[in-house]
Amino acid sequence: MKKVLIFIFIVAVGISSCKKEDKAVFEKSADERLNEKLAAYQSQLSGALNGWKGLLTTDSGKGGVFSFYFKFNAVNRVMMLSDFDTTSAVTLKESSYRLKALQQPSLIFDTYSYLHVLSDPDASLNGGGYGAGLSSDFEFYFDSGSTDTIKLVGRFNASKLVLVRASKPEEDAYNAGALGIGLSINKILTYFKRLTIGTQLYDVKIDPLTRKFTFSWLDASGNLVTFTTGYYFTPGGIVFTTPLVNGSQTIPGFTNITWTAATETINLTVNATAATITGIVIPLKVDIAAPKRWWDYAANLSDYWISRKGFHVNGVDDAYGIQTLTSGTPPNTYYYLIYWPKYAPANDFFGPVFLNPAQTGLTLIYGTAPRVPTFTADGRAVFLQLGNYGTHPTTGPAGLTRTLLYNTSGYYFVQTGATTYDMVSAFNGKSWINWVF
Repeated sequence: MKKVLIFIFIVAVGISSCKKEDKAVFEKSADERLNEKLAAYQSQLSGALNGWKGLLTTDSGKGGVFSFYFKFNAVNRVMMLSDFDTTSAVTLKESSYRLKALQQPSLIFDTYSYLHVLSDPDASLNGGGYGAGLSSDFEFYFDSGSTDTIKLVGRFNASKLVLVRASKPEEDAYNAGALGIGLSINKILTYFKRLTIGTQLYDVKIDPLTRKFTFSWLDASGNLVTFTTGYYFTPGGIVFTTPLVNGSQTIPGFTNITWTAATETINLTVNATAATITGIVIPLKVDIAAPKRWWDYAANLSDYWISRKGFHVNGVDDAYGIQTLTSGTPPNTYYYLIYWPKYAPANDFFGPVFLNPAQTGLTLIYGTAPRVPTFTADGRAVFLQLGNYGTHPTTGPAGLTRTLLYNTSGYYFVQTGATTYDMVSAFNGKSWINWVF
């Protein structure tokens, strides 16, 4: 019993001694430490005299890498540029920002800005999905960094934003509108574009929505080789997220971009070598079997192809306003455009599908009846009109769309996925339509 009492006494003394020597691990409270951290970030952001270069990588199948320029001040205002379009690339926009503790120290852009455009749920503003936009963010938590680099992660969609301190020449270039120079590449209106670097030819396809750049070229055996990479704009140039490597030639991006309107030519430099991009009508290698493959796919399933936006013409999506179509009173509203092979034994069907006034079902009101296309030896489909269904408009969106289908030059087809095709005008290459099954 005495031994037990002695043991208890020793333990009690030990505990008492520990309590006397116990000190707080931190000299300041958690709130104090957090406020100091936020103040340090505030000082770092506003202390960059020449601003910050920003790269935002969206976390979605749609969208890609977007380039920004930010200049923060000490009173929670920020000026920014974005390579989203030709306006945002050259027009500084002011927004407010704040730093706040939201589980982690966070940077919040709290008034509408170019960052918000990518996140906007109205897909008509950014080309993304309705309700989600491009699945980007405008609230970020601080992930890691150094004096000259800050890495942030979006709080909702986990998009990645990297800020790198800009130099004075870089700031001057941004303020002079140089971020918009690379966007001139979108001024070439043809579907097919040709990059020429010395004797090496590449067909290039640019998708401004997903920020994908696709190169196509012929190898020594005449086989078509393709390579797709992401891209973003810098002042006066373009950077590829993964450089193209073709034998001894590596293409990390383009610099010294200029646009010559008279010849619709982009002049640029690749690794100090002068190069050009021009519009073309016929690609390096035509997929000769594609038109018939497209037609057969739907015909064999007794089904049809659809297009939401109709024809893209001279740089304009839905150039004829097909999505504005209505018919009748109360109006049936446009739903999509279809091409239906073997709609009847002797002909196909091409025309709009409407949603009825009650919005409970789809209906065909009118359309045009092309015969089975002529598939040419050089890889075109040529459509010939046999008649119409219903009273087909001769003017307006429907009339213009019908007229373009029957252009006698026909169309090349580019298969872009397992059940998606682009149908490209062989007349001048400046008109095309996207078909989805």
